[in-house]
Amino acid sequence: MMVDVEPFHAIGVSVLAHELKAQGRSVIHMEFGQPSTPAPKAAIAAAHRVLDTDPMGYWESQPLIARIARHYGETYGVPLQPRQVIMTCGASAALVLALASTFEAGARIAMARPGYVAYRNTVKALHMQAIEIPCGHNERYQISAAAIAALDPAPEGVIVASPANPTGAILPPEELRAIAEVCRARGIRIVSDEIYHGLSYVGPTHSMLEFEPGALVISSFSKYYSMAPWRLGWLVAPEADRPRCRAFVSNLFLTAPSLAQHAALAAMDATEELEANLAVYRKNRDLLLAALPALGLKEVAPPDGAFYIWADVGHLTQDSLGFCKQLLNDTGVCTAPGVDFDPVEGGHFIRISFAVSTPQVEEAIRRMIPWFAEQGAGSGAVQTASGSRR
Repeated sequence: MMVDVEPFHAIGVSVLAHELKAQGRSVIHMEFGQPSTPAPKAAIAAAHRVLDTDPMGYWESQPLIARIARHYGETYGVPLQPRQVIMTCGASAALVLALASTFEAGARIAMARPGYVAYRNTVKALHMQAIEIPCGHNERYQISAAAIAALDPAPEGVIVASPANPTGAILPPEELRAIAEVCRARGIRIVSDEIYHGLSYVGPTHSMLEFEPGALVISSFSKYYSMAPWRLGWLVAPEADRPRCRAFVSNLFLTAPSLAQHAALAAMDATEELEANLAVYRKNRDLLLAALPALGLKEVAPPDGAFYIWADVGHLTQDSLGFCKQLLNDTGVCTAPGVDFDPVEGGHFIRISFAVSTPQVEEAIRRMIPWFAEQGAGSGAVQTASGSRR
């Protein structure tokens, strides 16, 4: 039976943005979680060297795999065998690999709503059932152990994301531990999306592997390492799952891009440059949080990490897709409609990415303040989902 998968509406809005740009309009792209910075200089230099000297081919970099395994020991205190690290063509391929190699058709996979659009759609495309758990203001827009425990019957799997997309909300270690314990007790497999690790404004992020060694963990070079167009990610697989994951990845994807693997090895030690990027995101975040009252956006998710503002615009619209298109047409500021991330409540949310330059954020704010005022936006302090006033 054919499966229907909903479109990724932000891509359609982005196409419109590029059409406007081709017409000579000034456009600020805040619709995607895509760093505006290039790959680290050392990564680009490594790629140039390899292009000049190596014809390359199907290949998996053992030095890179060993470096990633060492990263888990150094950052999380989790000992990994390099053979547990499987390189993939971005985190999207790692998600397909984790789901296809672990669950049968018809399996019930729980996830937070709002959540990354590809979780729901990839699960559906693989003939599984997406069980969306509503997570609103009171839940800090994040999944919880209590919500998973309340599911009846228990799902076969759960997708956990911290920091989360579209909200940036981070799960504290005690909640990750509780989720691990509930899932272990109920026989639920955990797929943990950790692609935004390294992008935190509230302290260190914790890996699910600290609490559940049997979790399948997805990560990527796209976000913190600023290498989105290089299409390189990885999956950490438990020893018991490793042979099956290897068989799947070799048949579905062959190998990850060779050039990207050479560059990524250099990127992992470009700490000074990468932390400078994080400082820019932090400044952009602070600028937007300070500006939100003037936009009338009084309720936002806690942007603990990643580079997103998830904002309620329900006082202005129930059609976030049309709202984003109008905002783009009128101001040149391109944002993502909430319906991508929440098919039920997303009509009154938008996601704003601040992974652009600080001057672009400042200009976007300058354009949006009068536009939101014209839409009837009020003023007042912004309340985050943690209850604090910013």
